[in-house]
Amino acid sequence: MRAGQAQLGRSDEGGVETARGDAAVPVYGSPAELHRARYAPMVRLATLLSGSPATAEEIVQDAFVKLIERWDRVEQPSAYLRASVVNACAGHHRHREVVRRHSTPPVLTVVDPEGFVLRDAVLRLPARQRAVLVLRFYEDLPEAEIAALLHCRVGTVKSALHRGLAQLRRVIEP
Repeated sequence: MRAGQAQLGRSDEGGVETARGDAAVPVYGSPAELHRARYAPMVRLATLLSGSPATAEEIVQDAFVKLIERWDRVEQPSAYLRASVVNACAGHHRHREVVRRHSTPPVLTVVDPEGFVLRDAVLRLPARQRAVLVLRFYEDLPEAEIAALLHCRVGTVKSALHRGLAQLRRVIEP
């Protein structure tokens, strides 16, 4: 367990314990309970981070498989799952960047409908800025927790938030 992480006990009764401040964190008795409760939100998170619903589903399924293998040793399954999804999305972007560097760029002639301007602007952000914005405004995580998930400093999170929002404003505001 890393310094600064809250320790959460497991409960056979499926009770609720606190991990951060006053926020109640559900305790899942089985992987099936966690899957039912967290699959759809994790796919949405991974879709926002990866930009692809199909890739997101694969990432989340892989994260669940890894979690099930370690179920007895993981104290906070939901937090472990979220961290696995975020890390896998970062790995996906690293892999995609390597592939992009070693291939010829395709010629695209697609016109974006107005409804997709924000989504497309977010997807054009660098991976770290996109991850910070999604974790802050979609997952509503505090900066310190985002920093822990992305393995960076809180100041890095703040600057990525500032730069990402500034870049979105330039794209969206005429």
